[in-house]
Amino acid sequence: MRTNDLTPKKVADSQVTLVQLMEITDANLGGIVHGGVVMKLVDTAAGLASIKHAGGMCVTVSMDEMSFLAPAHVGDTLTVSASVNDVGTTSLEVGVRVESEDIVSGKRKHTSSAYLVFVALDKEGKPRVVPPLIAESPTELRRQREAKIRRETRLAHREAIREHRAGSEAGAETDEVTHRTPHLRI
Repeated sequence: MRTNDLTPKKVADSQVTLVQLMEITDANLGGIVHGGVVMKLVDTAAGLASIKHAGGMCVTVSMDEMSFLAPAHVGDTLTVSASVNDVGTTSLEVGVRVESEDIVSGKRKHTSSAYLVFVALDKEGKPRVVPPLIAESPTELRRQREAKIRRETRLAHREAIREHRAGSEAGAETDEVTHRTPHLRI
């Protein structure tokens, strides 16, 4: 894939599925898979989906949400499915669903879900434009609408923090005058 190809891509064009057996080194003393192991698989699958869509290098910017819904155990396989939900100019939101399967019984359960944001990078490591996303099915269109809501929430959150910090800087001057130590405030 060329990094300058801005031909719109369908959601299915970049979907990724990873399957991995959970072993003793992936779990705690109770045989339950560590959340960090699941998170690494989620980030890997989401990164691959974003790279496939963007046609080049992408890096994780944020994990908006990571929900652990049920435990996975040693001996289970984890199926990690990633799909690009929406794109901005240089960013992509990828949704990931994790299911565990007890190989002996065949019982499957939804164990985790996550939403991650990636930015596509050019050869110099600067953000670059990504192809538009074509969402077609009702599920893909719903996921795209929900991704737009999460993006609006992220931007509003960032702005609220920026405004709070701007107000705190004025408060820091007061702290210096009264000789309080700003970094010890709770």
